[in-house]
Amino acid sequence: MSTANLPVLELVLRNYKNFNARATRDALLAYWRHIESGGKMFWSVAGAMSSAQLGITLAPAIRAGLIHGMSVTGANLEESLFRLVAHHGYKDFPDYRYFTKQHDTKILEDRMRRVTDTSIPEDEAFRAVEKFIVPMWTEATANGDRYFWHEYFYSLVQKVGPEQYEGKPEECWLLAAAKANLPIVVPGYEDSTFGNIFASHVKLGECNASIAKSGIEYMAAFYDQYKELSSGEGIGFFQIGGGIAGDFPICVVPSIKYDLQEPVKPWAYFCQISDSTTSYGSYSGATPNEKITWDKLTEETPMFVVESDATIVVPLILSALLECKQHPAEANALIAAHTK
Repeated sequence: MSTANLPVLELVLRNYKNFNARATRDALLAYWRHIESGGKMFWSVAGAMSSAQLGITLAPAIRAGLIHGMSVTGANLEESLFRLVAHHGYKDFPDYRYFTKQHDTKILEDRMRRVTDTSIPEDEAFRAVEKFIVPMWTEATANGDRYFWHEYFYSLVQKVGPEQYEGKPEECWLLAAAKANLPIVVPGYEDSTFGNIFASHVKLGECNASIAKSGIEYMAAFYDQYKELSSGEGIGFFQIGGGIAGDFPICVVPSIKYDLQEPVKPWAYFCQISDSTTSYGSYSGATPNEKITWDKLTEETPMFVVESDATIVVPLILSALLECKQHPAEANALIAAHTK
């Protein structure tokens, strides 16, 4: 059997037999079966995945129809744009583990903001984007317009011209999502650089806080989005990390059921990738079983937990899924050969 078109899928099938590797393989195969049967997948992205350049595989996956909706932190939303317009200004610090306070003070003085082993350039990223988005806020204030937080960024990323690109546009997940008008929620967007910048303009009386729709309005809109996305074979939930990016959207199912008192399909699949291990009261590390008690998942839901670094695991899963999408017959034959 020729596997030239499926190198990543073959790698996973041949080598990922036990422990976190097996969980990765099983989550990948269940994801593919769900998509191939006509199902959809919703992604929750916490952490600093955009700064870690997850868009390299996330953007193609959106374009390929492997991702149908997203919940992201405000930081991930804006940092995808930063990578597009300020990529050359980023500086990496592979020896960050050995830094002193003086090293980090020097980074601050150089007008950089460190995110683990890389850094966001203040002037090329924050200040450059600020020049474009603040006029959008002031115009909305003047006109009495109101938009969801991501709508400002969807509009902005499509207004940015190729002459302003430093990163590769095909690797910008925000651009791919905006072009697809992907359903997206950004809970807790106030906790982001541009959430802070927006708050400062509100405080100074230059913008009206109401021009940015609230998290409550996000959930109210998400009720209808979920009903549409879950039609047919249903929609799964693929979660990176924990926190509000994951907890907010997964609650839509019990809220529709108990608060709206309307019929609703449960999530059709669940996978969480996190390097947080299970501990008492830890949402990031809690097993999926706990979500059954909140009526977010059911005992029939395919559930997977991969306790590993998402920056390692997700590119593998997405690369394999992209191979499956491009060569479905070959992929299914290879999967059958390795799962007898």
